[in-house]
Amino acid sequence: MQRNISKLPMSASTISRRLTTGLLSIAVTLGFSLTTITTVRAAECENPDSLTFAIIPTEETVAELQLYKPVTDRMAKLTGKKIEFFMPTSYASVVEGLLSKFVDVAVLGPYSYVIANSKDADIEVFATYAKKPGHLQEEGPGYKGVLVSRKGSGLKTVQDLKGTLIGLTDPGSTSGNLVPRVVFSKVIGMDIDNYFKRAVYTGSHELSTVAVHKGKVDAAFVASHRFDNVVNKGEVKLDDFNVIWSSPPIPQDPFVYRNPLCDDIKKNIRATFLGLKDDPNAQAFLNNVKSNTFVPMSSSDYDVIRDLKKAKDAKKAAN
Repeated sequence: MQRNISKLPMSASTISRRLTTGLLSIAVTLGFSLTTITTVRAAECENPDSLTFAIIPTEETVAELQLYKPVTDRMAKLTGKKIEFFMPTSYASVVEGLLSKFVDVAVLGPYSYVIANSKDADIEVFATYAKKPGHLQEEGPGYKGVLVSRKGSGLKTVQDLKGTLIGLTDPGSTSGNLVPRVVFSKVIGMDIDNYFKRAVYTGSHELSTVAVHKGKVDAAFVASHRFDNVVNKGEVKLDDFNVIWSSPPIPQDPFVYRNPLCDDIKKNIRATFLGLKDDPNAQAFLNNVKSNTFVPMSSSDYDVIRDLKKAKDAKKAAN
C-alpha cells in the first residue's frame, strides 16, 4: 500500500527549518512594507526649492532686512535652499503669508503667533532670542509692555492719563494692544476705549515712542526692548520719558516655521538660529537685537498669551 507522504509527521528539525524560513519571509515583507510606508510619508513632506522668510514690520524693516542677511545666508547654506524675503505691511500680512503657505519661516509677535497657531496648528514656534539687559529691557527670553509719557507733559500717573490720546501699536501686537486691553484694563477697572479720549494705532513700537516724544500722542504702550532700540539709535533719551506702568513678563517674539516642511529642512532652520552665537558673521545681527544667543521655545511657552487672548475674546463677546 502506497503511503501518503504529505500526511507523514514532520521531524522537529524540518518544522524548525520551515518556521525559520517563514519568519524570515514575514520579516523581509514587513521590513519592505515599513520602508515603503516611511518612504511614502517622507515623500509627503514639503521640500520646496526656496524658502520665504518674513518678519513683523518695524520702522526699520528695510534696514533690518540687511541686518538679517548673515542669518539668511546661514540658512541658505545649512538648508541648501534659496532664501527669499517677503516685505510685510502689517502683523496680519505675515500671518496670512504663513496660513496661505506662501511664507515658510517667520518672526511673529507673541499674540500674532497665538492667532496664527489657533488657525493652523502647523505653524510651529522653535526659538526666540534671550535679550541682554537694556534701559527698560530685563535680561532673558522675555520683555514687558510699558506705558510711557513725555516728561514735562504733566502726565505722570495713570490717573493723569484719563481722557487723553493714547498710542497703540497694531491690532496684532501683544504689548501694544492685547496687554493694554486685557491686563491694563484691570488696573483702571474699565475698557481702555472708555478710559482714554481716543486710542490710535501707530504701526510700530518705534513710531509710538517717537509719537510720544513729539507730542503727537499723550502716552503710548510699547515693548521694553523696542523702546530701548529708539533710545540706542539716539532718536530719544531715556530721561525724556516717564514710565507710568509696566506689565508682567511676556515671552519674546517667536521664530516659527511651517511644520509640513521636511524634517531635515526644519532641523537646519533651527540650527541656523540656535547656532548663531558661534557664527562670527552673525555678531552684528545679535548685537542689533541686543542678544547673545537664541534659545529653544515650544508652543506651551506662549500659553500665557493664549490666556490673555481668551480673556479678551470673552470680554468682547460679553459687550
